[in-house]
Amino acid sequence: MVHIDNVYNFANADIVGRLCKTNTASNTAFRGFGGPQGMFAAETIIKHVAEEFGFNVNEIREKNFYKTGDCTHFGMHLRQCNIGRCWQECRQTSNYDQRLETVEQFNKTNMYRKRGIYLTPTKFGIGFGFKALNQAGALVHIYTDGSVLVSHGGMEMGQGLHTKILQIAARCLDIDISLVHIQDTSSDKVPNSSPTAASVGSDINGLAVQDACNTLLSRLQPYKMANPKGQWKDWVVAAYMDRVSLSTTGFAIIHSEVIDFMDGKGAEAFGYCVYGVACSEVEVDCLTGDHHVLRTDIVMDIGDSLNPAIDIGQIEGAFVQGYGLFTMEELKMRPDGTRLTRGPGNYKIPSADDTPRQFNVSLLKGSSNPVGIFSSKAVGEPPLFLGCSVLFAIREAIRDYRLQNGLQGYFRLDSPATAERIRLACEDKIMAKVAKLPEKESFTPWTVEL
Repeated sequence: MVHIDNVYNFANADIVGRLCKTNTASNTAFRGFGGPQGMFAAETIIKHVAEEFGFNVNEIREKNFYKTGDCTHFGMHLRQCNIGRCWQECRQTSNYDQRLETVEQFNKTNMYRKRGIYLTPTKFGIGFGFKALNQAGALVHIYTDGSVLVSHGGMEMGQGLHTKILQIAARCLDIDISLVHIQDTSSDKVPNSSPTAASVGSDINGLAVQDACNTLLSRLQPYKMANPKGQWKDWVVAAYMDRVSLSTTGFAIIHSEVIDFMDGKGAEAFGYCVYGVACSEVEVDCLTGDHHVLRTDIVMDIGDSLNPAIDIGQIEGAFVQGYGLFTMEELKMRPDGTRLTRGPGNYKIPSADDTPRQFNVSLLKGSSNPVGIFSSKAVGEPPLFLGCSVLFAIREAIRDYRLQNGLQGYFRLDSPATAERIRLACEDKIMAKVAKLPEKESFTPWTVEL
């Protein structure tokens, strides 16, 4: 509900959420926690309006982009909105306008293979919706040999959190990173830790480590002043000899406001927002529904990146996961609730061959974040929705094929855009021979549409 606006300042919005009890298997949250689904609705609305009234979809977008100082539908003021900058930079670096002409020329000379190119923006709010989770602790030890041991409440799962924490500690203490070591996350070191989720792992745990390091620095300050030409180990040993504690805890909280869903009052529900834009070009085989992603360009605003190599890797991974969400990962259920798409044979996820043939990711320069650790921004979940650019690029290719066959106007392409759905949307003489299901089902279907 809080992401259903995506990047658009809708002047009039009335959004109602409803809980539904279903007969399907229980689900759990995944990267994005409903945000990509809400943004998909916003992009579908914009696209539908453009096609229904014959407008240029990009012009509609640009006229409705959020700007710095705008207020969202749930009452959050955007203190720094860089979606316009991301949009223009992605449009330029991807050569979108020139490539659009090339795509149009390709489609004119190919009857059954069509290409599509599409720009998709995103805005993702950072922070837990439950206030108590927006906290973190840390434990930092300094040893007399100069080494430092850091414990924090975040869970390393391949996203590079430990590496960033090492960098933060080394930067705070102004020492070489080789002196800093990480203790595996454990509740006997840092109790009551919040989940490593909502993209705030580096934010809250990094701030907690910074808090602990600053406390230790203040304890070492007299020895640095007494021996300004000394080295790190000299100051540590001097403090130890003076019986100064070289161990401390750190604690951090991030934004304290959340939405009150009971009375509908808005709030600064997120500490800040991350912005990004993707441009994807695809080629579709209109006879089989098969497609390939030829090129993707992404521009992300993640502030002053703590580690560009890690962050770019996270952006690439999130995009591919989003690509799978919107084009491959289809759930099929029997009427009795039995799941048919179980295992890799039936439930398809992206593989190495599905990544864009050309994949360019750049970070927006000159961006800052006053509430983030060292002016950085989160990077985990925000890029995932950009995978939707592939679905809309596929839709552009289908639209050209339909126009070639005399079909105009808006048409529906559900997510995920599987080969089956792509082929069904490519209406032609062949598809006209496919038997249509009766409006009122007089039989038990093999699967149920979710």
